[in-house]
Amino acid sequence: MRILIVSFYYLPELGAAPSRITNLAEGLRDRDQEVEVLTCMPNYPKGRIFENYRKKFSMCEKLNGIKVHRYWTYATTSRNVFLRLFSMFSFAVAVWFFALKVRMIKKYDRIIIQSPPILVAYSAMILFKCLYRRTTILNVSDLWPASAVELGAVKEGSIFYKVLLYIEKFLYRKANAVMGQSSVILQHVLSLEASKTTFLYRNLQHGVEVPAKVISKCRKFRIVYAGLMGVAQDILGLIKTVDFNGLNAELHLYGGGNQLEDIRAYISNHERHVFYHGFLDKKSMVQELMKYDASIVPLVVSITGAVPSKIFDLLPVGVPILFCGGGEGAEIVRNYKIGLVADSGDYVALMNNIKTFVGMKEEEYGKLVENCLNASRNDFCFEKQMEEFVNFIKNL
Repeated sequence: MRILIVSFYYLPELGAAPSRITNLAEGLRDRDQEVEVLTCMPNYPKGRIFENYRKKFSMCEKLNGIKVHRYWTYATTSRNVFLRLFSMFSFAVAVWFFALKVRMIKKYDRIIIQSPPILVAYSAMILFKCLYRRTTILNVSDLWPASAVELGAVKEGSIFYKVLLYIEKFLYRKANAVMGQSSVILQHVLSLEASKTTFLYRNLQHGVEVPAKVISKCRKFRIVYAGLMGVAQDILGLIKTVDFNGLNAELHLYGGGNQLEDIRAYISNHERHVFYHGFLDKKSMVQELMKYDASIVPLVVSITGAVPSKIFDLLPVGVPILFCGGGEGAEIVRNYKIGLVADSGDYVALMNNIKTFVGMKEEEYGKLVENCLNASRNDFCFEKQMEEFVNFIKNL
């Protein structure tokens, strides 16, 4: 099959969103599918177009054997809702320049459209499904506008909310099938489109060889957070509240986002045993994660249908989880016994969980590591999921 993936994020960008789409594209490629990607100029998570891609409206390149079509977008990490919307809207418009490639588009057997950003998905659905009549699969990683309401970005009942709600229903109705990263997302889709064909597609990671791990009592307990540092994660609030030094622990940070400068300023003025290490590419980050004893996975609010991708990043490298949140993510951590859970924003419970980890015997900690690896090899195995997904889209 010839497959086009439409996504706002892609390699060489860093973070869960680009990682999810890159894994999908390369997984399909490895199973003898001809894959291409339609995306914007890379800018995530720094909010600035990467150096080699500046001063260009469009370009085409090959990354790891995959043809990538890129168009300009307004890049920003601003907390201003209108600037962020303009960023997505600019690429949603730029997608239509790709519409001129009539012969190429008619050769695609399947179009996979990533949502959110919901405006980009809406534009792509009109183009590829309504105009070109291609078979489309909607890839839903978050429910919009529900997530926007829960994060306080959109007021329920407002005109903007109603517009987003219309777009959401339009996308579910027009797509030939919907793939979602959680059971809750698929249940929501089926509540609106009962006969829609669906597939549970989680952001799983490739398995890696992991050395035996134990907690060393000769050093502090090392905790890592790697990813976006924005309002939804509120790492700034976490490091202001939790005294890692007093807990005989350290927190090591990787990544970026709109809280980064405030985080760096706070770290430089307060001795909390919190360290920032900048950005690492995906391959280097996998090796780096193995150095740590646990990882924090924080959510300021529990977002309906959201399962943080970091859970699945950590399982193959055997890093137990300090989960802060609820919903399906919390259920996975509890049911598979791969870490400890605190409610969103409950820093007292988080500190107690850190104390529990610090005081664990090697045998108990080793069991958590083993549970992570077993979960990755069985129920959350990337290779098994990809085989099932290829069969799924072939039969549409």
